[in-house]
Amino acid sequence: MRLAADRGRCEGHGMCEALAPALFRVGADGVVEPPAESVSPADAEVVALAVDSCPVQALRWIDD
Repeated sequence: MRLAADRGRCEGHGMCEALAPALFRVGADGVVEPPAESVSPADAEVVALAVDSCPVQALRWIDD
């Protein structure tokens, strides 16, 4: 599975980056950049937590 970020909805709160700094980065523009590759099974739990923790629901799963 892959992850998508709604750049129009993201407000740069950084919850995802705080939970999984190796996978998420809030750029200088204040918008999150999700992992470009598919999420590995080892990272799926922390990514799911980041998706659920986004205060503006800007992250979502995409089925491959």
